[in-house]
Formats: sequence, C-alpha cells, structure tokens
Amino acid sequence: MIIVTAFLFLALLVGGTGFTYFIILNDLPTIAALKDYRPNITTCVYADNNELIGEFFLEDRKVIPVADVPRVVISAFVAAEDARFFQHAGLDWHSISRAFFKNLAAGKIVQGGSTITQQVAKSFFLSPEKSYLRKIKEAILAYKIDRYLSKEEILNLYLNQIYLGHGAYGIEAASYTYFGKSARYLTLPEAAILAGLPKAPSSYSPYLCPDRAKQRQEYVLTRMAEDGYITEEEKKRALRAPLKLRSIKPKEKIAPYFIENVRRYIQEKYGGDVLYKEGLHVYTTLNINMQKAAKQAVEKGLKELEEREKFARGLVQGALLCMDAKTGAIKAMVGGRDFKKSEFNRATQSRRQPGSAFKPIIYTAAFDKGLTPATTFIDSPIAMLDPSSETGLWQPQNFDGEFWGETTLRTALVNSRNIITIKLLENIGIDYAVSYAKTLGIESPLSKNLSLALGTSEVTLQELVRAYGVLANEGKRVVPYFITKIVDRTGQVFEENQPVSEQVIDSRIAFMSAYVMQDVVESGTGRRVKSIGRPVAAKTGTTDNNTDAWFLGFTPSLVSGVWVGFDRKKSLGEHEAGSTAAAPIWLYFMEKVLQNAPMETFPIPEGVVFIKVDRKTGLPTHSSNPDAVEECFLEGMAP
Repeated sequence: MIIVTAFLFLALLVGGTGFTYFIILNDLPTIAALKDYRPNITTCVYADNNELIGEFFLEDRKVIPVADVPRVVISAFVAAEDARFFQHAGLDWHSISRAFFKNLAAGKIVQGGSTITQQVAKSFFLSPEKSYLRKIKEAILAYKIDRYLSKEEILNLYLNQIYLGHGAYGIEAASYTYFGKSARYLTLPEAAILAGLPKAPSSYSPYLCPDRAKQRQEYVLTRMAEDGYITEEEKKRALRAPLKLRSIKPKEKIAPYFIENVRRYIQEKYGGDVLYKEGLHVYTTLNINMQKAAKQAVEKGLKELEEREKFARGLVQGALLCMDAKTGAIKAMVGGRDFKKSEFNRATQSRRQPGSAFKPIIYTAAFDKGLTPATTFIDSPIAMLDPSSETGLWQPQNFDGEFWGETTLRTALVNSRNIITIKLLENIGIDYAVSYAKTLGIESPLSKNLSLALGTSEVTLQELVRAYGVLANEGKRVVPYFITKIVDRTGQVFEENQPVSEQVIDSRIAFMSAYVMQDVVESGTGRRVKSIGRPVAAKTGTTDNNTDAWFLGFTPSLVSGVWVGFDRKKSLGEHEAGSTAAAPIWLYFMEKVLQNAPMETFPIPEGVVFIKVDRKTGLPTHSSNPDAVEECFLEGMAP
C-alpha cells in the first residue's frame, strides 16, 4: 500500500487530481506478453559444414537463455546497474529519492534512478522521452512486472533486449561483436567491459574510447568487489588482463552473391518479417573451400586478361558456378568481381549469348536421333536468304575462316566447326533441338532459326551448368538448389530440400557426348585445361566480336562453368576467346577443388561398344592407322 500511495502522490503532483492516476493506469499496456518473449532475432546462414557465412537482421540480436549466462556476467550487470535488484520489488526507493532531489535542484532530469526492471519496462513499452509522466508510467510498470515475473525471467528479458553499442542488441550479439565468441565463454574482464556499456554505449566503447572504457571497466569491477561478487585480488587481475577485441573492421563476406540469392529466396517465399525478425537458421550447400577457390580463380584470371589487353583494372566482369552433378547442390558461386559495387548476379541473373558453348546440346540431340560421332557432314560454304542483312544473305563462317570438307561430328564438335553445326541443326530440325534443350534444363526463350546452332539465343550460366550436368550425370537432370534446410527459432523445420533428379535422356547418349567432349580437352579448343591430368569433358564458347567468353567442363561429380565479358557488351580483345579468357579461370578453380579428390572416370553404360574408326572419314580402320580413334556407338549402330 505504501508503494501505491507513493504512485498516487506523484500522480497528484503531475496532474493536480487523483483522477490522473486512473487515467495513467488505463493508458498502460498489458505486460502479459512478456511471458512469451519473441524479440527480433538475427537470421543466420551456414555453409555445408555449419560454419556461419551470413546474417540478416533489423536488430543484430541473438537470444541466449539466462540459465546459459555465466554467473560472473549477471553479477557484473547487477553490480553496475542495480545493486539491490534481488532485494527490491521493481523499484529502488533510495535511488529514486536521490535522483528526484538532484533533478529538482537542477530544474530538469539529469539523473535517473532506474532499476533493471524499470529499464525492461522502458525498453518494451515506453518511449525514450524524459518526463515525470513517463517515469511514473515506468515505475508502475516495473512494480507490476516484478510481481508478474521472477527475477530470472526479468534478467532474461534485460540481458537479451538491451542495446550494447555497434549495432549489437543483447549480450550474446555483443559478445560476438566485441570478442568473437558466445556469452557462455565470457571472462570477468570481458563481462565488466560489457556491463559498463548500457549507460552510454558509444561513450564507453572499447573501440572508440578505450581509455573511458577502461575507467568504466574499473568502476564495474569495483562495484562487484564492494558487493562481494569478487575479491580484491580478482579485481586486480581482471584490470591487468589484456583485452582481446575482435577487429571492428567489417569482415569481408565469403560468398556475397550466394548469400544474396538466399536472402531474395526467403524474402519472396516467407516475407521480410520472417527473414529479418524470426531468427531463422538457414543451412546451405555452399562449400567454403570451393568458394574461396572460385573467388581467387575469377580474380586471378580477370587480372591476367586486363594485363594482356591493357584494360583499366576492374572494367571486365566474370562469373563462376559450380554444381554437384549428382545432386544439384550449388557448391560455389561468384556473380561478379565486387558485390559492393554491383549486386547483379552474373551467374544466375545475366542472360548472354553462349556461342559455341551451346553446341553440345545440338550434338547430343543429334546423337539421340540416331546420328553418331562418326557420321560425316561436308564443311563447305553456305548462303541463305536473310532480308535483315545488307546483302540479303546469311553467310556464316567458321572461326578460322577455313572449310575442311568431309568432317565427322566428333571432329566438328571437338574443333567447334560452325558450318557443320548449322547443317546438323537443319538435319535434325530446329523445333526438335529447342525441345531437347528444354529437356536438358534450358528455360530461357530460344530463337527458332538456324543461328541457334551458333549460340545466339541468350541463356544464363546456371542454365548451361544444369544442361551440362545431364551429360555428367548419366542422363539425369537435377534441380539446382542452394538451401538444404531452414529452421525457425523454436526448432521447427520451415523447409527441407532433398536432391531431385529425373532420367531425361538415355544414359548411353549422355555418355557418348561426354566421351567426345573429353577430346575437346585432349586435342581441341579446351587443350588449355589438359594439365589438370584427369578425365574431364568440356566445351569453350566465344561470341561474335569476342564479346562473351565461356568455358564449361565437368567430371563425373562436379560441373563448373565460367563466363567472362563486359556488362556493356564490347569486345574483350581480338585474341580473347573462351579458350584464353575463360578456360584459365576454370582451370585455376578446378585444380584446387580436385587437388586431393580421388581420380574418377566416366562410367560406361551397358549397350555401348567401341570401334576403331578413321578420324577423318568415320569408317572402321586398323589400330596402325595414325588417324585411328576409338569411337563409341550404341550396340547395333556401329559402321
């Protein structure tokens, strides 16, 4: 009754009438929600080894149960902020009266007498304004909170809600911010630093004001010693102990384009409130070592290109995407050189002409229609009506400007012969080829004309990686995915993704293309990566005027693709092609990734036979023929 009478007296002083007290009571919020404490919590993103790689938040807060907080931390905050916390009923009248008379003498509010419970009331329910009316509301709420919650529950709210500087809310986030570890492992000197922050986080920041932070630490330790929480000797040792602060410099994100992909996905599917407030745990497919290798490879390759072509550093862009061929899990993603300058993801969002990198799709479609790597076409000039051309004709050329006459499909693909590919597309039918490309995973619209053979329809790097993955994965198409599981703050699983694959083409056809494409590395346009020293199937791609450079290659387990070019389309240089601009990046990456991996060979499916044929004519020949090559055929289809 004494406390209630005091409230009434203060209310009368402010409003001049007892009715003011009841108005205040009616205006106060309910405190029942405090039992179900659901603050805004940071969403955490993890790599495939559960290492933290990214965070999303409005307030950087990580909740830790008060039961997990070391006693020394609780003692430090209580000693510094509210020495009689465990004795009073939410209000410390001694502190209140002291502050009241000091404020009265000053003619304004210069000192507060707030207990930890009052700080909880203010943080959860009131504005930060300085007024006697707000202090009355705060006092009433503190009294009600103390009767409604246990001291441990109040501490749980306080320690997880309080702002402790540098964007950190609550002791768990602050512990990571300042010391790079959970609050569970805070030492006495560290606890004293954090407990000194609530009064003025910026003024006592160990980063911004180290001397004042040290003085504040000493104050907290002195209060702890006076209240019997620590001995004088422990206080002295704590003051002598050096503080190992985590670097305040923002840590460079290891996979910013990948993490942004995660952010967009969650926001579009679940909304911004869930993403930024609900403290999700997002487990992804990203492999940290592979991601580091990818980033280094792209930067190294682009620097070399700039040095060759005398470009200003940073005008050239690149992208790299690596996918597990068996599962579709994205293991590494580089969407550009500098995420801070451009968030546009060139691995997933950019559509560019693939050039000759599209040709394996045409050849695979042809093999599936009954043609073989030994089938021959005539590499000779062609001219077709084209009203859009100045001459009225379309007269495509080979890259070298030459014509080779009778040529096998193996030779044509390995050496990227344009004319043969155009004739091949005309032979199998454009509609059939477009449909086949969609079967392999190409979702971008494709032009239904013969220039499709030269890769003139724009696609994304991810689409090409997925299509090549069908050839690596014995004819099975996988769904690329980057999130394995999303769990909310209560442990409930929001979603869980498992590999999804479907047999979309005959495994023998997939092997046939992969078998021929290994020769691209052995003797064709992809010879630059031959030094990798293991079975690899690949294809280069270069567009008109050397605008886009591509290299896509795969082992039985991994498929990786690289694109190089300018965002605003212009030539990379007269001699810059897929083999010179993109292939080195692929090689730098895959060399590191496969360094300690076991040697793999492409499994030969049943129903495939091998016969020695002449590389030029495609006809059966003897092993003694210097132009002999062991060609693969479906059973019953050999010449």
